[in-house]
Amino acid sequence: MNLLQKDEQVYDITIIGGGPAGLFTAFYGGMRQVSVKIIESMPQLGGQLSALYPEKYIYDVAGFPKVLAQDLINNLKEQVSRFQPTVCLEEKVENVEKKPNDIFEITTDKGIHYSRAVIITAGVGAFEPRKLEHPDAAKYEKANLHYFVTDLNSFKGQRVAVIGGGDSAVDWALMLEPIAKEVTLIHRRDKFRAHEHSVEMLMASSVNVTTPYEIAALHGDERIERLTIVNNVTKEERDLEVDAVIVNFGFISSLGPIKNWGLELEKGGILVNSRMETNIPGIYAAGDIATYPGKVKLIAVGFGEAPTAVNNAVAYINPDAKLQPGHSSSMDNFKS
Repeated sequence: MNLLQKDEQVYDITIIGGGPAGLFTAFYGGMRQVSVKIIESMPQLGGQLSALYPEKYIYDVAGFPKVLAQDLINNLKEQVSRFQPTVCLEEKVENVEKKPNDIFEITTDKGIHYSRAVIITAGVGAFEPRKLEHPDAAKYEKANLHYFVTDLNSFKGQRVAVIGGGDSAVDWALMLEPIAKEVTLIHRRDKFRAHEHSVEMLMASSVNVTTPYEIAALHGDERIERLTIVNNVTKEERDLEVDAVIVNFGFISSLGPIKNWGLELEKGGILVNSRMETNIPGIYAAGDIATYPGKVKLIAVGFGEAPTAVNNAVAYINPDAKLQPGHSSSMDNFKS
């Protein structure tokens, strides 16, 4: 039996989730001079931006005309590094329980942690890709069947088939166009669900748009070497030689263990008030996982919710602390 490691130190704030909202929450906690720990289930910080879209541009973050997702995460990591929060990676939180002494006991699959307050910034919760439903698909997943794209240049000079009809499929096809030898986008319907402007760019590109087709067969020993695709209307079959296949059918997300922590939930999120407080005093939520009337799920919104959660958590921990912080431009801990 594996014994759980126990960190006896009681942190002021423990952040569950190390995506963009979690990283900015950690920075702001450092700015308020409280001890901070981040617990992240993935092997790296950055959430979906690092895991799913590292090479995609983001256009709606204030101050950036455009920024690569991974560059945004790298900037956030550099920003928070000033305060050196404790970071626990590849650790899944299974339970959060408030003890009689008002300290939270946080149990993960690897250990037990203690905190005076908890801020949940877990994004959409646990997520995994919708996979290609084909009996032979699984055996190619460690070869050239991909559900994530972490390095566009790894497809340089290759014949790439992208399967799907949403924003991700269209975006990846367009981004691969100048890098790959040939890009074929296969969608089971004639119309795409992607943004209209992206579809216009797709139709004007050199991408081979192939609709309405589905995958009928995968061919190859250790790698996919050829696809057989079938027209959904005429039932015509065609063969397509490929070096790589990227499947973009979207993702399945769930709150996972969070739904068992006694938190009030609504529409797949954690219900909070204007102070980002949950129904359990001392537990806060920010970012996409937090919900309230009129909530808009954007990175920019999460960046605004993070300081609200931290400042109220600081006031919860220490009722004598000021809720309203000073301006960072005049704080001693920012002077070199």
